[in-house]
Amino acid sequence: MKKDIFKIILLMIFISLSIAKADVKSEMQKGNVYYKNNQYQLAIDKYDKLIKQGYQGTSLYYNLGNAHYRLGNVGYAILYYEKALKLSPNDEDVKHNLELARINIKDKVETLPPFFIFNIWESVLASLSVSGWTVFVYIVFILLLLCVIAYFFSRTSTQQRISFFSGVGVFAVLILAIILLAVKMNKEFNIKDGIIVSNVVTVKSSPDNSSKDEFIVHEGLKIRLEDKVDNWVKIRLADGKLGWIPEENLKQI
Repeated sequence: MKKDIFKIILLMIFISLSIAKADVKSEMQKGNVYYKNNQYQLAIDKYDKLIKQGYQGTSLYYNLGNAHYRLGNVGYAILYYEKALKLSPNDEDVKHNLELARINIKDKVETLPPFFIFNIWESVLASLSVSGWTVFVYIVFILLLLCVIAYFFSRTSTQQRISFFSGVGVFAVLILAIILLAVKMNKEFNIKDGIIVSNVVTVKSSPDNSSKDEFIVHEGLKIRLEDKVDNWVKIRLADGKLGWIPEENLKQI
């Protein structure tokens, strides 16, 4: 009897998930039809509805970015391209459209070029998402276990040496992969970036409208979120400039 109840519960869960997945697919298709018919605001409304329901995905963010770009909403276009890139760091279509959107940014923040080793490190780090690095760590760990098993079941000293040195190499890769995953997770959960979505924003010296004006930023600029006080957010530009702006002027990636 208990087994039958358990099976019924599992069946109900499976049916519910299937219906939910079908609804998401249906809403995405409706949004895509609106987009193809140049009804970009209606497409945005459909995509936003899915996001409010808790859904996310590279295609969803990518399509939403495209729709905003068509309407001239550069800030929101860049925002959703960045969100898509976080999920799929190697997606060439997302990268291409993001670069096109960035052409429209008025702010050109000059920064010192990083040392080439840091460039390589950041490129490797950005090659996979958090989930991608997690999967990679699991794969390397399984390879290490296979090397250990091969070592103990080797019939000759030559096979043992091959297994041993292979295991050492795989172990080194595993340590590096774990470090990369830890750094990626730290950046994902502790370092917050955002996009300016208002046309022009005056950055203040403190979280107060009456405080001194520091500088001006424009729509589409990517900024680092440093702190938050009430409805004010402390931002940092890539060149190190700091200031406060009302939270309504930006969206977190």
